[in-house]
Amino acid sequence: MKITLAQLNPIPADIKYNKKKIFEVLNNAQKDELVIFPELFIYGHHNFDMIKKFPFILSQIDEVIEEIKENYKNPILISYPTLLNGEIQKTHQLINGENLDVEIIDDKELMDENYVAKASYVICLKSFLSRTNAEYLRNCAFEKFIKKQNKNFIFINQVGAIDEFIYDGASRMYDKTGRIVALAKVFEEDVLKIENNIGRIEKVFENFTKPMNLDKFSLDYEADLERTYRAIILSIKDYFSKNGFKQAVLGLSGGLDSTICAVLLADALGAKNVLGVSMPSKLTSNLSKTDAYELAKNLGIGFFEAPIKKYHDAFSEGFEEIFAETSKHWCNKYTNSYTQDNIQARSRAMILWGIANEYGSTLSIATSDKSEAHMGYATINGDMSGGFAPIADVTKTKLFALARWMNKNREVKNAVPESIILKPPGAELAIDPNTGETLKAEDALMPYEFLDEVIWRIENLHQSVDNMMKSEFLYEKNNKITLETKKLWLEKFFRRLNTAIYKWYILPPAPIVDSSSINKAEFNQPIVSNINHLK
Repeated sequence: MKITLAQLNPIPADIKYNKKKIFEVLNNAQKDELVIFPELFIYGHHNFDMIKKFPFILSQIDEVIEEIKENYKNPILISYPTLLNGEIQKTHQLINGENLDVEIIDDKELMDENYVAKASYVICLKSFLSRTNAEYLRNCAFEKFIKKQNKNFIFINQVGAIDEFIYDGASRMYDKTGRIVALAKVFEEDVLKIENNIGRIEKVFENFTKPMNLDKFSLDYEADLERTYRAIILSIKDYFSKNGFKQAVLGLSGGLDSTICAVLLADALGAKNVLGVSMPSKLTSNLSKTDAYELAKNLGIGFFEAPIKKYHDAFSEGFEEIFAETSKHWCNKYTNSYTQDNIQARSRAMILWGIANEYGSTLSIATSDKSEAHMGYATINGDMSGGFAPIADVTKTKLFALARWMNKNREVKNAVPESIILKPPGAELAIDPNTGETLKAEDALMPYEFLDEVIWRIENLHQSVDNMMKSEFLYEKNNKITLETKKLWLEKFFRRLNTAIYKWYILPPAPIVDSSSINKAEFNQPIVSNINHLK
């Protein structure tokens, strides 16, 4: 049997665009060739809210289905939303394929221990997201299914990014022994042709099927770094191209987060389409300014310096007058507020958005990471401000590993200055009264190695504070800390976690790449909730 896997990248609800993609493939198909399209490709999304608000989309889809039937005589497997029994539901049609010995399943049948396939060829019509360990887990599921069913197995996956969600492609066919006989590209569109159970096998990146450690927390992220890098690159490309943006502007602080974002943006959009702006304050160290400049030079992106002192001074003076008036009405003024810290962060955001507004097709970038998002360690309308947040689902310790991986594996080696990787993270917004130096993030929070393991234990083991107190952290093995210190850190984490939720909802769209996420696109915790973590 001749089979084509049309691993394509749709635009949600752009029926005209998706139809063009379909017809380009069908125009090159032979009359006896089964062409398989990804799940819901005509519509381009798994959520039907747009159809509920704009039901004419269903008519547009029906017109495409009829046009396919009228113009093509080869077998075609296509999936789409339709109205059944008064509800919008997913369905599929095997057009011109009545006599084919095939069976179509989705993830429900795939995971059903009691399911028995009857046809010689089983087609899994379900698109899977790219996340930590996802490829390993789905590959295990496929192999288990094939071993039990003893059938030829075909998996067709979507490719591309839709806001927060990333599909990695890698569509494939297994023979009945479980051997891969055809494999499409990863993170790229591909039209994979298979004949007599033989097809092209694309090289997947190293460790594609090797999982991260599922049993214990580890700082060895090597198995997941290339996937993380390529997933975010694809996400940036699609978010910009599908929304009509071409250029990105971001603040370059000389710190790790903005550095990683700058590298990813340069690789996704091209260096000429990225502008980095250093916005030093009186607290910004010379090393931070030098690091930002060196990074921009290494990447070849645009760069200039815009000191924020005059903006900070103007706002500070204005607020003195405002607070004098406010104090006539309220008396509960903070002894130590974050106003001065936040003026700096928000002044920088104003500069970046001003640039984005002034130049066409330009988007300002938020550089928040996953570790600090859990702790609410970011400024609303400051460093959280932007139209896209590339690394908001990547923890700090993984970002350190990613920086080293990119220095080693990008075409231009060592673009990230070593001093950025070695420097303790810190926003340089305030002076630490204990040291007289700018406040380091780990002093305000806790060691990132410990913090990231708390996140890992929540997401993978679903542990409580009591469970964590009884468990030995990796940080405890390498550093001597008292149980009192551990308890204080855990209490700080969960106390700040409860007050950070409203910031998660304000965070711009961010690609989901980790095994579990607080991204509002998939995790819904009410802002007014109050989980009693600390009994």
